Amino acid sequence: MSNILIVEDEAIIRTALRKLLTRNKFDVKEAASVSEAIKHKLDTFDLIISDLRLPGAPGTDLIGLAGDVPVLIMTSYASLRSAVDSMRMGAVDYIAKPFDHDEMLAAVKRVIGKAEAQSAKLKTQPDEVNQSAIEGMIGSSPVMKELYAKIHKVAPTSATVLVNGETGTGKELVAHAIHNESPRKDKPLISVNCAAIPETLIEAELFGHEKGAFTGAASTREGLVAAADGGTLFLDEIGELPLEAQARLLRVLQEGEVRPIGSVESHKVDVRLVAATHRDLSRLSREGKFREDLYFRINVVQLKLPALRDRGKDILLLAETFVKRFCAEMRKPALNLTPEAIQAITTYSWPGNIRELENAMQRSVILCENETEIDHTQLAIDLDLVRVHEDTTSFQTNQDSSHTLADTHEDLSLEDYFQRFVLEHQDTMSETELAKKLGVSRKCLWERRQRLGIPRKKPTQTAGNRN
Repeated sequence: MSNILIVEDEAIIRTALRKLLTRNKFDVKEAASVSEAIKHKLDTFDLIISDLRLPGAPGTDLIGLAGDVPVLIMTSYASLRSAVDSMRMGAVDYIAKPFDHDEMLAAVKRVIGKAEAQSAKLKTQPDEVNQSAIEGMIGSSPVMKELYAKIHKVAPTSATVLVNGETGTGKELVAHAIHNESPRKDKPLISVNCAAIPETLIEAELFGHEKGAFTGAASTREGLVAAADGGTLFLDEIGELPLEAQARLLRVLQEGEVRPIGSVESHKVDVRLVAATHRDLSRLSREGKFREDLYFRINVVQLKLPALRDRGKDILLLAETFVKRFCAEMRKPALNLTPEAIQAITTYSWPGNIRELENAMQRSVILCENETEIDHTQLAIDLDLVRVHEDTTSFQTNQDSSHTLADTHEDLSLEDYFQRFVLEHQDTMSETELAKKLGVSRKCLWERRQRLGIPRKKPTQTAGNRN
């Protein structure tokens, strides 16, 4: 059972969170401030969930105090800039209030799951591994450090490597890294995109042909496999290779020789193969769409490239690196990302991965008319952004009221709390004050009223003059 510490000064939210997590089999402790939290032994917890704004000291102070324990920061939309800063300070993630149960549980399970997986790997690999970054590859997330370590281990060998990952994750960069760290680095690296060459030409391109071997073969031509002799052959999208070409490639791997089309003689070649694909070759081989014997032959060491959405803080690091690079290329002044842009970048799922992110940053630099900042409007990505409220002044909580609600309705959910708070205070508070109190924008408050069926009542005279 995972241990979680909740640090939240509003008793009603703290209690609701405790109930939610306890029901989902987590062991939960509570604190109302940083000073109260450090009375617990912080390194005994698997996760700390802390509000950003706390009495006495901000929740971000726990990031340094907690050591290796991940800290998840809760923040209202109005304090998004501070939330972004907390990520730079080392928070594992942040979640905006108000949030629903599923959103919180998903964040908790994701953070704890990654921490447990990393811990298990460290236990099974007690010896220090080389996790230093690789030239041309950006990122320091745990999944990338694990990838770097595997590349450092496999590169000096002659083993065939299968690189698997979604489109745009940087498979060719991995191939270059393997070649550059191998004894073959002074020999050629030949890259071939199997999906970009027509089926009728792929065999001739890879294995070469004799003069007159087929219509249009006006001269003898050496293939790309022979051109990579002594070096590395990188076959990108190997899942698109026709079955006939797969049979010829299998012979190259098994016998170390290549026979050009139309020739009766084979030639010895010494080639190290790195293959890449975004497809499931195991499933394709079972369906008869990829040779099973070739799959087993190339699946010696498999490197799995993480999707960009699974790389945590690397996303922001990559985005800022691209912005800096494109500003230099276009001779523009250095540009920064606004909090809204950062919110968009870190929230978007990036189906096109690093390639899509790079294109978005290039587009932003080109279209940006501001001389200092890039806003989310220049990103042109399909995301329903949450707007940052103009007034970032914190609205102090009535602690007595919160404690009364917590004592009376201990099983109150966050959604119930939102509804009850609006019903109890809308007669004495303006919409602006209600939104501030709940940490949302007026637009968000209106949308939740519509969804929950809470009609807006005209406030009494005490609040009406302020609305």
